[in-house]
Amino acid sequence: MIETGNKTVVVVNAMVAPLLAGRVPEWVDLRAFSSTEELHELAPQAEIGWFDLYKVAAMAGAIGAATRLRWLNSIYAGVDSFPLDVLAARGVTLTNGTGINAITIAEYVVMGMLTMAKGYAEVVRAQDRQEWLIDSPGKQELCGSRALILGAGEIGGRVARMLEAFEVEIATVRRRPAPGCIGPQEWRARLAEFDWVIIAVPATADTAGLIGAAEIAAMKPGAALVNVARGSVIDQDALIAALNSGHLGGAFLDVCTPEPLPPGHALWTTRNAHVTMHLSGRAQSRMFARAADRFLTNLDRWHRGEPVAPQVDLTAGY
Repeated sequence: MIETGNKTVVVVNAMVAPLLAGRVPEWVDLRAFSSTEELHELAPQAEIGWFDLYKVAAMAGAIGAATRLRWLNSIYAGVDSFPLDVLAARGVTLTNGTGINAITIAEYVVMGMLTMAKGYAEVVRAQDRQEWLIDSPGKQELCGSRALILGAGEIGGRVARMLEAFEVEIATVRRRPAPGCIGPQEWRARLAEFDWVIIAVPATADTAGLIGAAEIAAMKPGAALVNVARGSVIDQDALIAALNSGHLGGAFLDVCTPEPLPPGHALWTTRNAHVTMHLSGRAQSRMFARAADRFLTNLDRWHRGEPVAPQVDLTAGY
């Protein structure tokens, strides 16, 4: 939307402000917050906001107070913790971080698959013990294996392209029909065909509990599961039982329920469970730079009255 007269107040986190300083257009009045308290003071002034906080409840409170807000940006891809109903009722446009972390998360998926295939966790433990192994604890090759990817977005697409280089046979599930993809009603009947099930779906009411006890039981014996979506997508108790029984060969979990996973939780010591503490998106140095560049591009689009991207469907939740 084209602004006239006074400058537009844009409120951003102080972590990203240095990447925007000197680069924002003249019509922008850039204000930065470095604490939750400062955000709550600035939020009511914001017409455009980038309110990201680690504590999402505090961020949601600031969004509630931002009654002048017209466009909210976030580096987070998952927006299940945002008050989407409030934003929808006020007619606020929401852009998220879809694609910003896709490269590193896709690399994490491949790392997890190789870690499980080659038993690399046991190699690291042997080094810690200063023990020279005479055989590999893992002997699986990715080449010739089959992977089912649930979610055909930026992350799922990148995972598919990376795995093609390893000669993995790929099948992708997406909500809307597309050539070469499996539909949402078909994949469950085919779970036993795959050595790997990779979950990269958005966190919505529809995907909560997507992988339950029945789906886990239907998976190929010895298959492995990789989750870079949300912990809520999986029935965690059923997963733990399947790992302990040996029905599943492994699980690489960048996400879990709850987060942080408390000391003493069964997942820490579950057989062949690899818990990576939601680090996949942080395993890079360019996240904020990429997000800042996209935000600046969107500022120009906003000023010209053009659509900003990627926009969240506030009804669908992604």
